[in-house]
Amino acid sequence: MTAGQRKIAFVVCLTTMLLAVLDQNIVSAVTVPIVQDLDPAHGIDRVPWLISAFALAATAVLPLYGKLCDTLGARNVFLSAVAAFLVGSALCGAAQSMEQLIAFRAVQGVGGGGLMSVTMVVIAQLKAGAPAEGKDGGGRGGGRGGGAGIGGLVAGAGMALGPLLGGVLADHADWRWVFYVNLPIGLAVLAAAAAVLKLPRHRGPRHRIDFLGAGLAAAFSTAVLLVTEWGGKEYAWGSPAVLGLIAASGLLLGLFLWRQATAAEPVLPLSLFRIPVLRISFALQALIGTALMGSMIYVIIYLQLVRGIAATDASLFLLPMAVGISVIGIVTAGLTARGWSQKTFVVTGTAVSAAAMGILATLGTDTGLWIVGAALLLLGLGFGQLLGQLIQLTQEAAPPRQLGVATTGIRFFQSLGGALGASLFGTVLARVYEAKGPGGSASRIAALSGEAHTQAIRAFVSSVDTVFACAAGAMVLALLLAIRLRVPRP
Repeated sequence: MTAGQRKIAFVVCLTTMLLAVLDQNIVSAVTVPIVQDLDPAHGIDRVPWLISAFALAATAVLPLYGKLCDTLGARNVFLSAVAAFLVGSALCGAAQSMEQLIAFRAVQGVGGGGLMSVTMVVIAQLKAGAPAEGKDGGGRGGGRGGGAGIGGLVAGAGMALGPLLGGVLADHADWRWVFYVNLPIGLAVLAAAAAVLKLPRHRGPRHRIDFLGAGLAAAFSTAVLLVTEWGGKEYAWGSPAVLGLIAASGLLLGLFLWRQATAAEPVLPLSLFRIPVLRISFALQALIGTALMGSMIYVIIYLQLVRGIAATDASLFLLPMAVGISVIGIVTAGLTARGWSQKTFVVTGTAVSAAAMGILATLGTDTGLWIVGAALLLLGLGFGQLLGQLIQLTQEAAPPRQLGVATTGIRFFQSLGGALGASLFGTVLARVYEAKGPGGSASRIAALSGEAHTQAIRAFVSSVDTVFACAAGAMVLALLLAIRLRVPRP
C-alpha cells in the first residue's frame, strides 16, 4: 500500500468503528418513540431484548470472525461484515413490529460483531506493515497496539454522541432514520475499503474453521441470556424451564471448553488463558461491558420518562460524557507516550467509573439535572481512561499468529458482558418496579394519572437506582481485578 492508501485506510477504519458504536448506542435515544409506535402496551419490558439481540448476535459470531481473519485475511472478512451490517440496518428501518425489529437487530448484530473487532485487526496489520515499523519485523508493541488508543477515543465519542444523533432524528424526522442513516456511510466505507485496502494473506496450508466451536459459543450465550431474561419473570426460578436452561448452559459451556481443548484450530484457544495479562483483561472487559452497556440506556429513559425531557434534549445530557472521554483520552495518550503504565489508567478508570455509577444510583424524582450532567462527565473521565487500553494490552501480549482470535476474543467478552448486562438489568428493573409500583408494566406509566402515576414514577426511579447500584458493584469488582493486572515493562 502507498502512503496515501494507508492514510485513507486508517480513515475508513476509524469511520467504521464510529459507525459501529454509534449504531449500538443510537437506539438508546429512540427507545421511547419506538415503544410508542410499535408496542405501547409492553414495549418497555422488551427494551432489554432490543439491546441484547444485537449484542447476542455479535457475541455469537465474534470468535468465528477472529479465526476467519487469521485464516482468510482481514480484508475479505472486513468487507463481508460491513455488507451484513448494512443489510440488517435496512431491515431494521423497515420493521413493522417489536418482534420484527428485535429479529432484524440480531441480523444487524451479525455484521456489527465484526465492525469493531475486525477493524481493530485491520488497524493492527496496517500499523505492523507501515514502513517506519516494518524494520522490527513484527509490529510488536506500538506497531500492533498503537491504533487502539485512537480507535478507543473515536469509539468513546461515538458511544456518547450516538444518542444525541438518535434524539435529533427521532424529534425531527422518524426513529427509522437511526437505521437508514447507516446506509450511505456504510456504502462509502465499502467502496473506499475495496479500492485501497491491501493486507497480507495467509501463505501456509489452508486452516480449518471451527464452526462447531462457534456454534457452541453462540448456544451457550443464548442460554445464559434466556436464564437472565426469563428467570423470575416469565418463569419462576425453580421452574423446570429455568432449571433446564441453567443445566443446558452448564452443559454447553463444558462442551465448548472440551471443543476448544481438542479442536485442531479452535476459535478461542484455551492457551490464551494461560497468559496472565489476557486472562485478567478478558474478565475486565466483560465486567466493563456489563456495567456500561447494561445501564447507560436507563439514563435516557429516566430523563424522558421521569423528567419529561424530549429525546434530543435528553441526549444532550450525554455531551458532558463525550467531553470527558475526549479530554481524558488525549491526556491518557500523551502520558502513555511518556512512559506511564497502562495499568495506572485501567485502575483509575475503573475507580472513577464506579464512583460515577454510585452517584447515578442516588437519582430521585426531583434530583438537580446538573447532578446528572456532573455524574456523566465523571463517567466519561473514567471510561475514557479505559478505552483501547485492554485491547492494546491484548494485542501486545498475544502471540503474533493468534492476533486475530485474541483481539476478537476480548471483544467477545465485552459483547457478552454487554448483552448479559442489558438482559440482567432489565430483569432487575422489572422486578423492583413490580414490587413497588401500582401494578402492571412500566410501559403503562404514561397512561396513568393522579396518585397512581406518582407512585409509578417513584417506583420506576427506585428501579433505575437499583440498576445503577448493580453497575457500580460490577465496576468495583473490575477495580479489584485491575489492581491484580501485571503489565510487562516495555
